Amino acid sequence: MTDSPTMHAAVIDAYGPPEVLRVARVPRPEPGDGEVLVRVRAAGVNAIDWLSRAGHAVRVARFPAVLGWDIAGTVVETGPGAGRFAVGDRVFGTVGFPRLAGGYAEYVAAAADDLAEIPDRLDDRTAAGAAMPALTAWESVHLHADITEGQRVLVHGGAGGVGHVAVQLAALAGAEVSATASAHNHDFVTSLGARQVVDYTKERVEDLVKDVDVVIDTRGGPDFEQLLATLRPGGLIVTLKGERPDHTPLLRKHGVRAAYTYVAPDGTALDRVAPLLAEGRLRIGIQQALPLDGAAEAHRIGETGHVRGRIVLDVG
Repeated sequence: MTDSPTMHAAVIDAYGPPEVLRVARVPRPEPGDGEVLVRVRAAGVNAIDWLSRAGHAVRVARFPAVLGWDIAGTVVETGPGAGRFAVGDRVFGTVGFPRLAGGYAEYVAAAADDLAEIPDRLDDRTAAGAAMPALTAWESVHLHADITEGQRVLVHGGAGGVGHVAVQLAALAGAEVSATASAHNHDFVTSLGARQVVDYTKERVEDLVKDVDVVIDTRGGPDFEQLLATLRPGGLIVTLKGERPDHTPLLRKHGVRAAYTYVAPDGTALDRVAPLLAEGRLRIGIQQALPLDGAAEAHRIGETGHVRGRIVLDVG
C-alpha cells in the first residue's frame, strides 16, 4: 500500500499576523465531479487573503488551513463531468470563493466552471494576478454600472488591484475617467487611461471632481459620503466594501443611487477578459512576485495599503 500523495502549501495553524504563514506538506487534493486538478504555477494575493488570515473575513473551520483563491496553472487530471478542459490546458480563475480553496499550494482541485483558458500570449503571473480584480472590476463596470461611451467615471483607489483594472475597463468602454491615487502613482494611473488623477492624501476629491455619472469605490469606509458629493443627481456609486445602515439616508440626501459588488467565481466572465489581457489592451501591474515561502512577506506588503497593482506567489 502506497502513501497518499502530498504537496507543498503555505498554511496557517491559527489566526494571527503574517508570521503564522508557513510552508508545510499537506495531502494533495483529488478532483471531484465537475472538477479538474490544477498544477498551480502562480497564485494571486488579495486583501481577502490577509483579512481571512487575521480572522476578519472567511472563517476557517479547521486548521491547518490553506488560503488563496486566485490561481493560474496547468490541468493535470480531470474529474467526472469536467468536460470543459483537458489535461495539459493552461487555466486561471478565482476558485471556490467564498469557501476555502487552497490556492497557496502546488495543486488545487477546482470546479471547471470557475476557470478560463489562458491564451498562449498570456503568462501565468499575469493570469493569476488578474483573476479576482478582473472579475470584481468587470462586475462593477459592466454589470452594475453598464458604463458607456461618453460617461464620466471616477475610480477611487485607481492604482490598487481592482482600481487599476476598473480604470482600464472604463476607458475601454469609452468613458472619461478620473481616479484617485497617491502622488507617486499618478503617472501609472494616467498610463492606464485616466485623464485626471487626484492625490487623495492632499486634496479633497469633491473639490476637484464634479458631476460624474459613476463612482467605482474600491476603498469604502469613511470616504463613501465624500464620494457621493462628486456624483451628478441620479448618479451611481458602485462600492466593493458592502452595504452599511447609514448608506440609505446618505444616498437619499445626495439624490444618488448605489450598487454593491460581491465577487464570485465566473469562468465565463474570465473568458471575455482573457483576450483583452493577451492582446495587451488590459494590463495587470505586478508590483512583486515572491516564492511560496514568501507568503508572509506578501501579506505584510499588502497590509500596508500602498500596493501598485498586484502581488503574486510563484508556486511552480
